Parts: sequence; structure tokens; C-alpha cells
Amino acid sequence: MHNQPNWLSSGLAVELVHALFEGVQLPAARRKTLLMQAGIAPRVLEQPQNRLPPAQFARLYRLLVQLFQDETPGFFSRPLRPGTLKFIGLSLLDAPNLQVALHRFAHLFSILQDDARYEIKILDDQVELRWIELQAPQASRELVHQLMLRLIHGLASWLIAEPLPVTEVAYAFAPASSVVFAFYPQVMTYHAPLSCLRLARRHLQAPLRQTKRDLQAFLRRAPADWLDVAMDQDRVVHQVRDYLMRINPAAKVPEVAQRLHKSVRSLTRQLAQEGASFQQIKDQLRRDLAIEQLGRRHLPINQLAEQLGFETSASFYRAFLRWEGCSPRTYRQRLQG
Repeated sequence: MHNQPNWLSSGLAVELVHALFEGVQLPAARRKTLLMQAGIAPRVLEQPQNRLPPAQFARLYRLLVQLFQDETPGFFSRPLRPGTLKFIGLSLLDAPNLQVALHRFAHLFSILQDDARYEIKILDDQVELRWIELQAPQASRELVHQLMLRLIHGLASWLIAEPLPVTEVAYAFAPASSVVFAFYPQVMTYHAPLSCLRLARRHLQAPLRQTKRDLQAFLRRAPADWLDVAMDQDRVVHQVRDYLMRINPAAKVPEVAQRLHKSVRSLTRQLAQEGASFQQIKDQLRRDLAIEQLGRRHLPINQLAEQLGFETSASFYRAFLRWEGCSPRTYRQRLQG
């Protein structure tokens, strides 16, 4: 089992962006332009420990899809033209259960792609979703294997409108010196005969709960929904982050503890057992939200500070300087080139 950083690496590591660019031939100036359009400051990529909100990576991914007319940009020798995933999705929606939908998805993908295929294997009380590589991908092997497993997991979770817990993930490669963009750090192994993830077999009989209208929204946000699919929502860190994100990013410990039906002491202890603290969760979320807003809108800095629950603009400036090594204003200026 490969040890990964704790949940605080919940954003996407910048290595994911570097790996994404491996499969496409672009001059440095064009890459910089795409990063700016996605709301990513190029200097953020210079530090391996930096994290990106999934929405920023998703925007960059969509820009590459548009530029290369390939829904798996530069991954394989044969591109998947825009609209492919839409028609695959439409063919799944009338399946009687998840098992039939997954087999359809694997079959259709094998028709469209020569380089690799999916395989659904039932093993006693588990189901194994396999990624079978027939020839090496054009892009980073680690990126492709991880994203394609994430795709089928995210799609399956979306189809039944329920995050599917993963019991094990195996990769058919050795870990690089800094594999920090892995999506399943708690259940991940390397050097496997093939790349796959395992789910409980009972989920296969779940009915599908999505419609054509839902599919449009899913594809419009792609790949955000299947990149950010929840894996372990029972963890207290996720419950706290979810409350802060949906209800009040400025909430204090007593408010959140009360909403989660816990005492402050119990909440603090459970977070510590999961390797986190309330303030760490709050800071990470506010950092992600700040980066997202600075890249998307020209919201005045003082208003953004207020939205994020900082008492003053000065305290927001100090926090952002600690997170990113520059002020929010400087960060926004860099995004604007």
C-alpha cells in the first residue's frame, strides 16, 4: 500500500496538469494561454505540493477537448470526437440496473477505441471494473489509467445517484517518485497485473436514477462530476467540509458540531483520529473557494473576503499570502497576464 498525504491533499495535485499536457503537442505560450483561460496561474504549477480545485482542472480539460476535438485529449491513437460520451450516456439510461449499464458502457467503448477496453468481472461478493491496456497510451500512463478508472466509477455513481464506495484499487505500474494525484490513496496498490477497482457486488442491482436532462448537466460539467465523486462520505472530515461549503464557510466549531449532532469535544477528537483539524478543513476550503472566485469573476477583494467569512480584508490578505505566497490581488493580476 502506497502512503499518501492525508485528506488535506483533497484538491487535485498540479502533477495532474503536467501529465495532461504530456499527450498533446503545444508550445509553452499556448499552454500558458490555456492555463489563464482555465483560471490557473502558471506559477501555481511550479510547486508540486500545490493543489487545484477540481473545477479549474475541469475547465482546462474542456478547453483541450475543444482544441483537439477529442474527449480524451491526446490519450489514445484514435480520438473520441466530441459528442461520443453523450451518445454512450444516452444508450445507458434505459438499462434496468447498473450491471447492464456497465456492460453496455464497456462494449461501446471497445467499439470506439483500439488502444484499450473496459472489462466487468464479477468475483464472489465483489465486482471488478478493469482497464485493459492493449497498447501504451499517448499520454502519461499513470494519468490515463487513473482517469479512465475514475471515469467508470464516477459514471456508475452518477447513474444511480449514489457515491459508490471503492474497496480496492490496483494499478498496473510502479509508483513514480511523486505520485500525489492518485484519487484513491486509502485503498491503492501498485505492481498489479492490470489496473482495476473493486466495488461491492450488491450495487450492480441498483436501478438507474438519471434522465436525459440530467445527462446534459453531467456532460456540461465534465469531467468535474466524475473527478470529484465522493468516495468516503461517512468520514467526519467530509461531513464538516460539506457543511462549510454548502451552508456557511465562516461557521465555527460549535455551530458545525451542533448540526452534526456531536459535542465540540467529540467532533474535535474524531477529526484528529482522521488526521485533520477543524481549522485545517476551513482553511483548505476557503483557499479553494478563493482561488476559484479569483479565477472566474472580478468580485472585489473585500467582498470576497466577506463571503469567505474573514473579519477583515487584511486578515484575508494575510491568509492568502500564507497559502499562495502572494496577495489575492497579485494572484488575480497573474491570471490576467
